Amino acid sequence: MTTAKDIMHAGAECVREHETLAEAARIMKERDVGALPICGENQKLLGIITDRDIVLRCVAAGLDPAHTTAGQLALGRPLVVEADEDVEQVLEMMEEHRVRRLPVINHPEHKLVGMISEADIARGLPQERVAEFVAAVCSEKV
Repeated sequence: MTTAKDIMHAGAECVREHETLAEAARIMKERDVGALPICGENQKLLGIITDRDIVLRCVAAGLDPAHTTAGQLALGRPLVVEADEDVEQVLEMMEEHRVRRLPVINHPEHKLVGMISEADIARGLPQERVAEFVAAVCSEKV
């Protein structure tokens, strides 16, 4: 059985909830990633921030990324998957919620251990399954 841990990229770096969006953007650029988990105390996952969030929910809304914090954009409860979850269940969850990135946590500590992105799926799964995933996540909602 292939698990989330088998396809994730380990060592995902968090942006702290009190760090600015300008700092989050700098980290994204350095790491060449489009999303970062937002972590609070003890590596507790609070949400995910994407480059798109910074542009649309901060810059386009007239906010200053040098003064707006990552925590201010952390809305709701983040969708996560446990490291030992079967990869097919992971894909079904991502397809159902139409998400392209998913934090991976360990159990029972509930600490971030990695992230799964579209690129990880493309590298770790058969081409036919990757095509199904992309079609499901990217298709227009009816």
